[in-house]
Amino acid sequence: MKKIFNYLFAFLFIASMMMTYSCKKEFLTKEPPGVANTAQMTTKDGVEALLISTYQATKGTGRFGGAMGTDWTWASGASDDAYKGTSAGDQSAFNEISRYEALPSNPYLRERWRDCYNGVARANVTLTQLWATQKTTTPIDPVRATQIEAEAKMLRAWFHFEANKIFENIPYIKTVTELGTTAPEQVKNTDPGWTGIEEDLQFAIDNLPTTKFPNEPGRATKYAAEAIKAHVLMSQNKFSAAKPLLVDIISSNKFSLVDWYWNFDMTHENNAESIFELQCASTGTSQQAMQLAGPCMHQAGPASCGGWGFFQPSEDLFEAYQVDANGLPILDPTARVPLANDMGKGSGDVFVPTTALLDPRVDWTIARRGVDYLGWGIHPGNSWIREQNNGGPYMTKKYMHKKEEQGLNGNGTGFDNGKNYRMYRYAHILLWRAEVAVSENDLEGARLLVNQIRDRAKISTPVIGLCSSTVNLGTVTPTVDYTKPAANYKVEPYPVGAPAFATPADAIKAVREEMRLEFATENLRFFDLRRWGLSNTVLNTYITNDSKFRNFMKGSVYNPTKNDYWPLPQDQIDLQKGVLTQDASF
Repeated sequence: MKKIFNYLFAFLFIASMMMTYSCKKEFLTKEPPGVANTAQMTTKDGVEALLISTYQATKGTGRFGGAMGTDWTWASGASDDAYKGTSAGDQSAFNEISRYEALPSNPYLRERWRDCYNGVARANVTLTQLWATQKTTTPIDPVRATQIEAEAKMLRAWFHFEANKIFENIPYIKTVTELGTTAPEQVKNTDPGWTGIEEDLQFAIDNLPTTKFPNEPGRATKYAAEAIKAHVLMSQNKFSAAKPLLVDIISSNKFSLVDWYWNFDMTHENNAESIFELQCASTGTSQQAMQLAGPCMHQAGPASCGGWGFFQPSEDLFEAYQVDANGLPILDPTARVPLANDMGKGSGDVFVPTTALLDPRVDWTIARRGVDYLGWGIHPGNSWIREQNNGGPYMTKKYMHKKEEQGLNGNGTGFDNGKNYRMYRYAHILLWRAEVAVSENDLEGARLLVNQIRDRAKISTPVIGLCSSTVNLGTVTPTVDYTKPAANYKVEPYPVGAPAFATPADAIKAVREEMRLEFATENLRFFDLRRWGLSNTVLNTYITNDSKFRNFMKGSVYNPTKNDYWPLPQDQIDLQKGVLTQDASF
């Protein structure tokens, strides 16, 4: 689908620009340039273009509060997975999110609201024009028309779900036709919107094909709609309702696990594991990038590409990747040992990276000193980090392209790279199915499902290149053995009779930890902690421990009654007085 983005956007504008703008009589009867003529949109091509513009909105327009899909601000920056990064004073609005102090005036809230409801509006315009087209003398083929409606409704549900994750109660905005006597701007936010989300997704499930139309990888399918609805239901802890959706995806045999890093590179996009993937592209004249791409790149070093140095993984996350002698996760955080890190050390200072056993996924997730950074060189530590005492010594890896992929980014330096984002992949389905199995006391079934993820990690390609020197890496060529893994990696499946699956209480800990290891720095962590009922304990413990590592979180408190959701943007409350109601906590 990425290949037709530019054409379809051009259609939206060129179609309206074809009208002559002159001082003749036609000036009074013709649409001015830049205005999309309703008649032009009430056609098959017009409706298809509007639908593509709705897909395009999935990436959002804001790099921080918006940044939909990756949800890096809300899912990671507000959790124990990652810090804002960069310098202490940069993007102060992010500081308020990280410290759970955001007020209704925070601009990130406005950005998120805008991007969610921009997507909703595009979906509704698509539906409105679709239905209008079907009343003309040249309607769209009924089968395709139903598919378009299903795609638009799936996207409408997804945009509302993205709003629902942040704001506890939201207005569910449908078309004027569907709302009847209620104007869209008069829809109140009396509930989380679950009913509307589930109804739209069910329509999509019932009417979308199992293959992508017309063989375009970014299109929605029945399985994409099922994955989103399963996520919606899991977010409400409705395990029995989510189960048949998960089972249908698994039993379809259309998806399989691939080499782990193939889910994050540019040369294996839309692979066998991908269920719904946000399509991005970078050409010599334009780019359609995930909004996180540039901000999370290093500010310095050969791979900086003009990056800003945001989004730095936490020490807590790094230590979560240590394993025991059997290659199994250490599920009790208090039993983990502190791992060597170069916090407070310059790149010229002596530093010996940890030799502890680690899950190999750590070095495809976290960029750290002494380990190759996606082919751009061995990471030298502090000299590549913008402000280490604020953001720590690490950077993320999943959103940066490999050096060998730089040529795939035709627009500028690669700051806005063309890397896709795998919104839903088969690993999500397996681990959600494992959660469901635990809820049914099927502990052996849960173990086997988790082991599919762990077996894949075991056989996947690790980061290669054992560096024997980490001093002055910015100026001295390091000694690296590229026949050996970069660290002491070990990962094994849980054996039969493993204590971690002895009881439901133990098993759910193992499943949840696997979720963190598999999807770290992606779009889940805070929202998972909230749905699991663990946000209070985990985040306040994190605040206490992280305050010993850096000063930023000192004095912060996570209050689950107030901080489980964020306030509605104040300007939206002011704009819709008497319609939108602010959370009483604010």
